[in-house]
Amino acid sequence: MEYLPNGFVLETVPGAFPLSTDSMALAHFANLPKNARVLDLGSGCGTLGLLLCASDPLCHVTGIELEEKAHLAAMENIRRNQLMGRMESICTDLRRIPQLYSPGSFSCVISNPPYFSGGAASTVLPDARQEIHCTLSDLFSSAGWALKFGGDFFLVHKPERLGEIITTAAKHGMEAKRLRLLRHREDGPVGLILMQLRKGAKPGLIWEELSLHDKNGMPTPAYREIYHIKEA
Repeated sequence: MEYLPNGFVLETVPGAFPLSTDSMALAHFANLPKNARVLDLGSGCGTLGLLLCASDPLCHVTGIELEEKAHLAAMENIRRNQLMGRMESICTDLRRIPQLYSPGSFSCVISNPPYFSGGAASTVLPDARQEIHCTLSDLFSSAGWALKFGGDFFLVHKPERLGEIITTAAKHGMEAKRLRLLRHREDGPVGLILMQLRKGAKPGLIWEELSLHDKNGMPTPAYREIYHIKEA
């Protein structure tokens, strides 16, 4: 059992992606509009939805998850946190979004998708780590359909795929507006990128950098903020 901000709790199941820095950093990065209607693509056990609902009492989150075990765990997490009116999980392929919703049905989309397009098959959580059921093109096609004009897609990914992400987003009518480079240690390489891509926007990119630990390995203020750790 993982304990989240504001008394929320998360339970994952074997074979589902656990609570990670990726999800914590993405939930912190996402700035939702008031009364946001959010679509979480590849929602797993509901981690991002719970984090968003914990920090924003007015948002509503719909999770799309292909794996039934993770979906059932999300349903239980929704019940356990008494979020039945604000959060839901649907067990289906995210490529079916155009069959499920009218275009522009959501004000925001969020996703912590599979990062790897090729290479040797992962022996741990292959569906969550590799693009077996969800390519970047699939992801942006569904996000572009679901987003209203001017809506934002919040995404976490690996830095080596930045160029491909920006190019694929543009094909689906989205412009990169904000990019955060995240280092696990301030003197180390960029480990993750966080992106805010806006449907129908003009060019113009804000560039940010954060480190989770300083050169001595001590947590930075950014780390404490992301993990909701109060100063002693």
